[in-house]
Amino acid sequence: MNGRSKATGKPILLLIDGQCNLCHGIARFVIRRDHKAVFRFASLQSSLGQRLLSEGGLRADDLDTFVMIEDGSFYTKSTAALRTCRRLGMPWALTYAGMAVPRALRDKVYDWIAARRYGWFGRHDRCLVPTPDVRGRFVEDGTEEWRDEI
Repeated sequence: MNGRSKATGKPILLLIDGQCNLCHGIARFVIRRDHKAVFRFASLQSSLGQRLLSEGGLRADDLDTFVMIEDGSFYTKSTAALRTCRRLGMPWALTYAGMAVPRALRDKVYDWIAARRYGWFGRHDRCLVPTPDVRGRFVEDGTEEWRDEI
């Protein structure tokens, strides 16, 4: 199914730190390789992002995480990253083999990078503003029609 989860046909939502340059780069990386437009994006800092974090039982003040919401399940940190890469197809799907590494170890490396990302890559004062050609892939506050799809 074009642009949908394989299991249910629903889009996959990625919550990212909207002020982080590394996270902006990751969003652009995913968009360029997501030829079937499976992924939608929202900022962790947005009211929508905050509400979804709460609904998923995640800390709303934890902006050091990457969240994937697929078929009603919430995945975070390294698990979210590896599952995202798997959905991008080859050669990125090969990184999913990293799931064999215990999550505690994977997340320790993830946390180490997350704690340094602003120093290494910088940050914006505001969230990523998508270009017109990908604007429809970003879920905004007050836009609830995607909820029926997820």
